[in-house]
Amino acid sequence: MLQLPKSKPKTNLASVTEAYEYCRQITAEYAKTFYLGTLLMPKEKRKAIWAIYAWCRRTDELVDGVEAKDTTIETLAQWEQQLESIFAGEPTDDTDVALIDTIKSFPMDIQPFRDMIAGQRMDLHRNRYETFEELKLYCYRVAGTVGLMSNAILGISNNQNNVPWEKDGQTYIPKEEAISLGIAMQLTNILRDVGEDAQRGRIYLPLEDLKAFNYTEQDLMQGVIDERWLALMRFQIKRARNYYHQAEAGIRYLIRDSRLPVWTSLILYQGILNAIEQNQYDVFSKRAFVPKVAKFSSLPLAWLRAQI
Repeated sequence: MLQLPKSKPKTNLASVTEAYEYCRQITAEYAKTFYLGTLLMPKEKRKAIWAIYAWCRRTDELVDGVEAKDTTIETLAQWEQQLESIFAGEPTDDTDVALIDTIKSFPMDIQPFRDMIAGQRMDLHRNRYETFEELKLYCYRVAGTVGLMSNAILGISNNQNNVPWEKDGQTYIPKEEAISLGIAMQLTNILRDVGEDAQRGRIYLPLEDLKAFNYTEQDLMQGVIDERWLALMRFQIKRARNYYHQAEAGIRYLIRDSRLPVWTSLILYQGILNAIEQNQYDVFSKRAFVPKVAKFSSLPLAWLRAQI
């Protein structure tokens, strides 16, 4: 497993080139499907996406990593202070160097980054979500925010915005669609990782949904697969696919060189849902993934959709 870079004294930080390489390694190690999509981007854009992913990954590690047991509210407060330093152009460690360079090249709002840290605070003090609305807020904070961060890098096309019936001439920014893609991907992660999360005492499926299908927390912790579980999972997968569908409408507003990688990431991540179905909804003993052959065979479809 890749070791995340440790903090170094400010006088001994990596060069910009080295910092981006650290970010690339983190992305390639921890997000293989997502990483493939980034390779289809122009060089400067993919480097910027790696920098964002590395920061997001390190943020997640504070709560879900090997040293998460030592994380407190104060830890996250310190992390947020380090975020403020990044946006002030003052790096603390190697990956900060890359993110600062990214922010200079692609100016972006700090708020989605703050919101992601707020999502980690949720993980500190709760391991159940009663309703989907509660879970949706969590999904926005830990994943929908990535869509907002990425919009500045992907770029918005004027070609799709300048149509005769739009008199005000305002450029449409697909923020809601970007958020929907992040939520869809997080819901996919949740469904894929039900078994792993249960081993840590966590249940991310809304408890109201379990009750609706007469499936109990104890059933989930024991990995019970029966007709109740199959119906519950079909319901969850349908919800995730609805969010992917909402996200698709926003891709045409992106600059053309960003559409293929986004379509590729979307199609590949949806493939995880297909894999769950092929595994007969067994997410307790089987890990759903998209085989390499399927990954590469999806590229022609992504290319065709990117032309629209």
